[in-house]
Amino acid sequence: MSGHSKWNNIKRKKEASDAAKGAVFTKVAKEIMVAVKAGGPDPDNNSKLKDVIAKAKAANMPNDNINRAIKKAAGAGEGDDYEEIVYEGYGPGGIAIMVRTLTNNRNRTAADIRHIFDKYDGNMGVSGSVSFMFQDKGTIMIDSEEFEDEEQVMMDALDCGAEDFSAEDGYYEILTDPAAYYEVKDALEAKGYSFVDSTLGPVPLNWSKVEDEEIASKLETMLEKFDENDDVQEVFNNWDN
Repeated sequence: MSGHSKWNNIKRKKEASDAAKGAVFTKVAKEIMVAVKAGGPDPDNNSKLKDVIAKAKAANMPNDNINRAIKKAAGAGEGDDYEEIVYEGYGPGGIAIMVRTLTNNRNRTAADIRHIFDKYDGNMGVSGSVSFMFQDKGTIMIDSEEFEDEEQVMMDALDCGAEDFSAEDGYYEILTDPAAYYEVKDALEAKGYSFVDSTLGPVPLNWSKVEDEEIASKLETMLEKFDENDDVQEVFNNWDN
């Protein structure tokens, strides 16, 4: 079974300080606004918005904040128009990294992302420089402490249409075909499951280890700095750690 594309990101979120949680709320609110502008304010008719709301709740974002972001986007005529840009490159140890951003100033964001790559001995490449090492998948994360029967979760996931299942370090990771992502999520929710995280995006075809502790530490810091950037929504990498 393939897996663990999200475990370390989840751990970072769980261990986040209050200040970091505030930053997460800001990023999720931005995603909500983009989803509303693209597909409307009703999550029942907007799968992307439904997905982002689930992500907001998993991050313990208050309902008032969620509703405020939806209303703001629904009533917005003028205001920031965000565009999604994905930056690609290599981190320390040759780890492939994809950084998904939502930005209203691509020059600022490009400069910030390049600076982080450079500062931690990485190299930002052109579009396509590492994306060939990933494939789009739906990724659904479930807390194994909340749902302890691993075999039952696996059977339910596969029955709901999942392609792959793995368990490690306190989480179950369920992978789906991109086209089946929302269908699998809805089916699992109907069975009573809740998710600590869910994403539709790149999953590595192969994983790379970093044996040198100093390089690994530098890579971890680089990933944290990406997470801290206001324009960065998600970071995908092929680090097997």
